[in-house]
Amino acid sequence: MASSEPLQLTIANPNGSSTTFALSGSAILSVRRTGDKKWSHVEVPVRQVLYAEVTPDNALEMSLLARKKKKGPLSLVHISGHVQETEQAAAASFVTELMQAAYDGVEPRRRLKVLVNPKSGPGKSVSLYHDKVEPILKAARCTVDLTITSHSLHALEIAKDLSLDRYDAVATMSGDGLVFEVVNGFAKHAEPMKAFRIPITPIPSGSGNGLALNILGLKDGYDVTVAALNAVKGRPMSIDMFSVTQGDQRIFSFFSQAVGLMADLDLGTEHLRFLGSTRFVVGFLQAVAKNKKCPIKLHMKVVESDKVRMVEQLHAARSENLPTSIANAGERETSDLAAEQSNGESPLSSALPELKYSNADTKDWVTFDKPILYVYAGKGPFVSRDLMQFPVSLPNDGLIDIVVQEVSTRGQMLKAMDGAEKGAQFWMDTQHYFKAEAYRVEPTSSKGLLSVDGEAYPFEPFTVEVHKGLATLLSPCGYYQADFDLPRRRAPAIATNTR
Repeated sequence: MASSEPLQLTIANPNGSSTTFALSGSAILSVRRTGDKKWSHVEVPVRQVLYAEVTPDNALEMSLLARKKKKGPLSLVHISGHVQETEQAAAASFVTELMQAAYDGVEPRRRLKVLVNPKSGPGKSVSLYHDKVEPILKAARCTVDLTITSHSLHALEIAKDLSLDRYDAVATMSGDGLVFEVVNGFAKHAEPMKAFRIPITPIPSGSGNGLALNILGLKDGYDVTVAALNAVKGRPMSIDMFSVTQGDQRIFSFFSQAVGLMADLDLGTEHLRFLGSTRFVVGFLQAVAKNKKCPIKLHMKVVESDKVRMVEQLHAARSENLPTSIANAGERETSDLAAEQSNGESPLSSALPELKYSNADTKDWVTFDKPILYVYAGKGPFVSRDLMQFPVSLPNDGLIDIVVQEVSTRGQMLKAMDGAEKGAQFWMDTQHYFKAEAYRVEPTSSKGLLSVDGEAYPFEPFTVEVHKGLATLLSPCGYYQADFDLPRRRAPAIATNTR
């Protein structure tokens, strides 16, 4: 809104009640309703306004998300009132202004392909969808094509054959498993690069909801209502993807790869899915009790290993990527695609990025030569609500964050749980942190586990490399929502890694 003066509208209903709307220059909507005891006063940011219109029968109808209490959950609120003939022009003008503010930089009425895994986490995803998510999508006038997955890799099959022009985004209601299937389905699409431009937006209902935590933050990362709002109004954010090559197989990873203790606690706790995210804490305690050395050789094409510099780079990148900078991200990406095609270059949809390092000679790479407890590599700060494993991770810096934990005492590893949700273990002397373009793991034993985005793969040699900005997510702000900074008191010895 150009003016700092609030735009106001009052509707007088035939029953004597009235509703007064005020839209401020700071993009806050205030609604006061006489005769309504539950929602007599509602005040929300316009981002929480889902839809507003004046209907042909002269009713003003509005749907929004509001909190009854400051720290309470978001609730779907419907507001309606009869518009008198003398108020029709003012009401139409108000609704137009409100919708422009509410969907600034975002097209309303999104067309969504929604995938729901009925077996994810505690097994409540279908009821959660119908009770919490579907009403929000309907209120926002979204067009929804719903599939409840029926078998393993069902989402991959759908993504592989997805009609790209029919949808604005793909919403996955599960843990991180359906996202893994969708990205690998996009990789097999006839137009893979075009497919990867379709944003993916997670709605958390699994035991592992790391991607939702990274997009929505620790406070809202498990809130399906906030996630549904992001499906309606999130803006495109490019993220790096990884190719994991093992023999002749190429797997696309969006989240993490793990060997050693972290793979054991992930893959070894499948039978505890009913516990939700608590299964990972149980698995960590079990793995620490064993304190088993990881039998591998690790080679990395390292770009950065100084922890202090990584924190400084995190803040520099965050300051450059303010929320307003992605307002027209989708339009920019479409323009870039059109420009390349008009210049006679190969269309972006033609082929996946070529592999650079699958057969690379690693003699000039950094080799980690200390006993290893685990290697955990990935993208996005949070891997669970209890662990910010990659606190300096950036969405599209073209690098993979690699954590290498030296073999340590059980006591030290248990102590590392204190503050892990805030990334405190980042500063441990025995926890080495690298940013790299690629890495290779060579097992020295046949006994072990490899986890790729939570899925099990053979414990055999593999190489991982990064594809900058290959995939797209929907995000409310354009960066990972995780706060991390230098400690107030830091000993110089823990500032950098020891190669």
